[in-house]
Amino acid sequence: MGYTFVLVHGSWHDNSAWAPVIARLEELGHRAFAPTVAGHEPGGNKGVSHADCVASVVDYIARKDLKDFVLVGHSFGGTVIQPVAEQLAARIRRLVFWNAFVLQDGESLEDNVPPHYKALFAQIAQPDGGVMLPYPIWRDAFINDADGDLAKQAYDTLSPTPRRSHTDKVPLKTFFSLEIPKSYLNCTEDTALPPGADFGWHPRMSSRLGLYRLVQMPGSHEVIFTNPRLLAEKLVEAGRD
Repeated sequence: MGYTFVLVHGSWHDNSAWAPVIARLEELGHRAFAPTVAGHEPGGNKGVSHADCVASVVDYIARKDLKDFVLVGHSFGGTVIQPVAEQLAARIRRLVFWNAFVLQDGESLEDNVPPHYKALFAQIAQPDGGVMLPYPIWRDAFINDADGDLAKQAYDTLSPTPRRSHTDKVPLKTFFSLEIPKSYLNCTEDTALPPGADFGWHPRMSSRLGLYRLVQMPGSHEVIFTNPRLLAEKLVEAGRD
């Protein structure tokens, strides 16, 4: 039986990054949809709020009239799928957090990153509200499993992310009482957050979900570029009944 996936990208990305993953999911007999979160398209409005980001995904799902789907969030996308789940719980089959932030009620994404990242982003924020990930951080912390050419090609697809998507506090009054099944997909060489109890992805973020399915795969934070076929297969493993 094929599943329907809704794939929510992370910061600095847009929906185009999912194309190879979607191709593999379709090969495996599934359907997949990938919205571009508000403000994340190249040249988009970088002053949007986190609530605007959430509303754009809710609106996309409503326009497509999608139901009974697996909702996937990567990185920042985790902070989007949490409030989306609060609004659309009856439509969602399972939530999958792929190396994603799991916020607690009233937190922002920046409440969950190392102080040096927070200070850096404040320093390099642009007048229009956007902030760009510096290439050295991308190269060594985000896409450490790519060769130099692929790292540069992938970086060229990125655009500034709306800073408010990182700094706005996100109310989550009902998320942790929802009965939607949850999974956490962890890439074992992901150092976009420093590994360990203080800031790492797993088990720090995953354990916030309560009961969850753990799926792991080798690779960096950006296997969407370096190993999209295996990523698709692992999303199926994470999303299946």
